[in-house]
Amino acid sequence: MALSLTIAIVTCSTMIASVLFFPKVRLCKLAVDTYWIVVLSGAVVMLAARRVDLGFLWSKMTESTSVNPLKILTLFISMTVLSIFLDEVGFFRYLAIRALSLASHSQTKIFSILYVTVSLLTVFTSNDIVVLTFTPFICYFAKNAKISPKPYLVAEFVAANTMSMTFIIGNPTNIYIASSYDVNFVEYASVMILPTLAGAAVAFLVLRLLFRRELKTPADASPEEVKIENKPFFVIGLTVLIICTVVLAIGSYIGVDMWIAALVSALLLFVLIAIAAAATGKRPTELGTTLKRAPWQLIPFVLSMFVIILALQENGVTEKIGLLFGEEQTVFRYGVSSFLAANLINNIPMSVLFCPVIRPLAEGASGAVLSRAVYATVVGSNVGAYLTPIGALAGIMWMSLLKKHEVKFGYLDFIKYGAVVAVPTLISVLLILALTI
Repeated sequence: MALSLTIAIVTCSTMIASVLFFPKVRLCKLAVDTYWIVVLSGAVVMLAARRVDLGFLWSKMTESTSVNPLKILTLFISMTVLSIFLDEVGFFRYLAIRALSLASHSQTKIFSILYVTVSLLTVFTSNDIVVLTFTPFICYFAKNAKISPKPYLVAEFVAANTMSMTFIIGNPTNIYIASSYDVNFVEYASVMILPTLAGAAVAFLVLRLLFRRELKTPADASPEEVKIENKPFFVIGLTVLIICTVVLAIGSYIGVDMWIAALVSALLLFVLIAIAAAATGKRPTELGTTLKRAPWQLIPFVLSMFVIILALQENGVTEKIGLLFGEEQTVFRYGVSSFLAANLINNIPMSVLFCPVIRPLAEGASGAVLSRAVYATVVGSNVGAYLTPIGALAGIMWMSLLKKHEVKFGYLDFIKYGAVVAVPTLISVLLILALTI
């Protein structure tokens, strides 16, 4: 047990250090993220030290249950591909500019419209895609309007990582935790919609209060004409995403697994775009760019973390943590602990770790107690993203984008704004969750 725990702690600590001090390494002309390389190395050490049985690992990787990490990765990457393609055809930028044109020169209106727009888009796509898409747009818009981008950048990040709790597809952590306990799309949404809306409302009010002075000055934005150039591609992309979301919602009733629905939708998108490109004579360059932008690094990252957590599980570490938590005040214990743990080891590793930690509740506690622990952990994995940049991959990528666009926003700024918003949001979401389950 001691060796497994030591390897896990060293791996997670080194991963955090890599994010802070050497986030990328150069391999010839290619810049490669280091965080997944570190975790992959930790998994290799676990296997070399025989901390996890290869037969047990293989059975977990190939089992037909919904907790299979390959199925979870397929679901998330397929949904991400659908969202990235819509971004490539200009949908997000078009919608953002159309929405902001309604605000005239009022920063208060711009702020509110941006928050609502990001919130709605996140519900049906994912927080990572919205953050990566809107951040460059906000930097450009603020510079053009001669206003500070900070209120809008913080609002965008908070809105995306709050509303990502709404549906199971909003965050890979939602997918992993919910799939581990066979929670389907409709069941998940029926529980999480109300707490998420409460959290979004509280976060908005705190943000408005926090940035009230900056939002008083008028914006000097000139209207920008924008249109979607390739409408056939756009119609196909949006239609496939809508159909996929509907199938995900009814999948458990018609016997279709979520990962199959998402994978078929992604493949269908490529086939339909190829046909449309042949019919119109336009090269489908968006498909190539979409594949390049897909988060392929999540595959080695999640699988490696899966190996490390299996080792901890086999050696009894996760069971001891679960027994330590107990069955009392489940919502707040699991919600707060997952929130804090996400900012120590990142929210994806935290989710992989907490699933077996919750497992003792499935064996001895009531169904309500287990549900409280599962959903509270989902909350911690999402809201924890805006406490520190370590909390989620979205935060790491977001900080990198700000540096690229020469926006001065350091780690202490992130924590300063994040803590002020995250704490009341977390409390409000967990409170509603405790009252409704």
